[in-house]
Amino acid sequence: MQIEPSQIVLAGLCLAGAWTDLRYRRLSNLLCVVALAGGLGFAFADGGLGAVGSHLLHALIALVVGMALFAARIVGGGDAKFYAGIAAWFAFAEGFRLLLAVSLGGLVLFLVWFVYRRLSRKPISRPGGTDEGKFPYGVAIAAGAIMTSGSALI
Repeated sequence: MQIEPSQIVLAGLCLAGAWTDLRYRRLSNLLCVVALAGGLGFAFADGGLGAVGSHLLHALIALVVGMALFAARIVGGGDAKFYAGIAAWFAFAEGFRLLLAVSLGGLVLFLVWFVYRRLSRKPISRPGGTDEGKFPYGVAIAAGAIMTSGSALI
């Protein structure tokens, strides 16, 4: 399997997001905007304006749903914006595959994280708790995106 340049850039953005979310429990707006712009840029290079429209639609829907989940205090704002930025790398038709991969990756990572936190007697935060005890969902977003892209980097 040949790795495409877009997969390398996407993997780099995903690794940066996973690292900052693990380390600081933050996903910067700059990273989210760079992810969005990169996804739309590669979409244009691969398929022109039609492809950009499909990728942009996916990103906008992801952002609206993510902001609704943020308003309901289900996900963090950084997670919602990061997912939307990453969604720009995938056409609208690939949206379900990305969502499924991120969800399954999130489930597996959450179970590992939860068991680790319990075994090490570290607290698990509830809404309003400390950032340190919160699950870094950016890692699941990154893992799901890399899996969906078909990258051989994992």
